[in-house]
Amino acid sequence: MNFPPDSDPGARAAIERIDALATPHDPVHEGVRVRWRRFGKADTALPPIVLLHGGHGSWMHWLRNVEALAAERTLWLPDMPGFGDSGTPPRPGAGDAAVGPLLKALGGTLDMLIGAGTPIDLGGFSFGGLVAAKFAVGRGAVRRLALMGSGGHGTLRRMTVEMINWRATATRAEERAALQHNLGALMLHDKGFDPLAFEIHDISCHGTRFRSKEVSLAGGLQAALDVIAAPQLLVWGEYDVTAEPRSLVPQLTSGHPGRAGAVIDGAGHWVQYERADEVNALLLRFLA
Repeated sequence: MNFPPDSDPGARAAIERIDALATPHDPVHEGVRVRWRRFGKADTALPPIVLLHGGHGSWMHWLRNVEALAAERTLWLPDMPGFGDSGTPPRPGAGDAAVGPLLKALGGTLDMLIGAGTPIDLGGFSFGGLVAAKFAVGRGAVRRLALMGSGGHGTLRRMTVEMINWRATATRAEERAALQHNLGALMLHDKGFDPLAFEIHDISCHGTRFRSKEVSLAGGLQAALDVIAAPQLLVWGEYDVTAEPRSLVPQLTSGHPGRAGAVIDGAGHWVQYERADEVNALLLRFLA
């Protein structure tokens, strides 16, 4: 892990503790290296769980979920190509086409680790939710699919606060202020300073080379979900600014008996962080 010099000691210790539980793997597919972290037991009878992070993110988007899920299952968390500790995929096109090389590298490296066609339970957050749905369509062998605050739903966002371009700031103090502003504007309902959330956001943003926003805004989630036969769980936080959850969840689940939805009270976009205990229990029930 590459921590900034001004990292919070408590947040750093919390991240290092979880990271120390992982076994890292760095398979390479068609020239693209992907860093995977494996947590939990390797001999469980149930399929492994694969969780994909969001845009401007990393495996740490799931930091508060690792221990609960890995206590019962094998858990695989990548830094997706173009993020964090992974390599950067080529970008042959814009919008939806740009995600193709990312999907190929994810699928190719995962198959190296667990075997092609091995069933998995799959989850995704934000941009990673749309990627997970597309990944399930292309790879198959997904037993259950769980998405948190997924992108690609194609409905209106309800952001009322503009994001700040933190890369254009002149000093580290200005950069930190911009990153904290963006964390509150997009990710969390609780606007108080959270050292751990900030540390994850800071490190992950600096490790991002893939432009995910245009992919998420291009839509395609519902079309992908309609192709997937596996049971699906769609979760949003009550105050998620990237959607209108109270209307979107019924819209996506109505008429689909294999598709369940939930709105988590009091949570913003980063629902599995802000309401970790509730989401962990929900995921363990759904993936049991």
